[in-house]
Amino acid sequence: MNAPLNADPAELAKFSELAHRWWDPQSEFAPLHHINPLRLDWINGQCPLAGKRVLDVGCGGGILADAMARKGASVLGIDLATKALRVAQLHALESQTPNIEYREVSVEALAAEAPASFDAVTCMEMLEHVPDPASVVRACATLVKPGGWVFLSTINRNPKSFVFAIVGAEYVLQLLPRGTHEWRKFIRPSELARDCRDAGLEITGTRGMEYNPITRRYWLSADTSVNYMFATRKP
Repeated sequence: MNAPLNADPAELAKFSELAHRWWDPQSEFAPLHHINPLRLDWINGQCPLAGKRVLDVGCGGGILADAMARKGASVLGIDLATKALRVAQLHALESQTPNIEYREVSVEALAAEAPASFDAVTCMEMLEHVPDPASVVRACATLVKPGGWVFLSTINRNPKSFVFAIVGAEYVLQLLPRGTHEWRKFIRPSELARDCRDAGLEITGTRGMEYNPITRRYWLSADTSVNYMFATRKP
């Protein structure tokens, strides 16, 4: 008997419906385009990507996966949203992105198939969309080689994140489509840290991400009260 898939059908449908707009920098995915250089530079600064075998979990339309490939990594992007993957594959073909491939497979299934296969694993803005985030973290830890890196990002769960990430981003500023996030699915850093420790990952660094709606500028900081990222390593 197969284990139940660690995915929410409503979440997959939501992102599939928007799939054709992934690579439009003026679309609902504009924030991803704005923060992608920040995420990429932070990852590359700790784990130089050139020559590395990298897995991007929950890759969506491929914004981060494509950028990592262009930094010289050999990248596999995985997702369960079929339409988003097709968009990612089409963009890679049209842009002639080197050393990139995409597969429709769960991270848990890939972990059973190919443990310790990657120098680095990224899982960005995905954990808050699955029923069992700890399962994803365990699978990421299984997939990375000893000494390799796992980079995670998600959204903190507190009153400030409700105001900023849902009311502000989805309703007031309309940076994201309404219903993109559910506050109860947000993950406190202490909870993610516990999941990382349980999976055998050592946390080496954290960064927060902030946004100024007047200047429309994003930047990394020490403030992890809303959006935040973890850098972890497998001993």
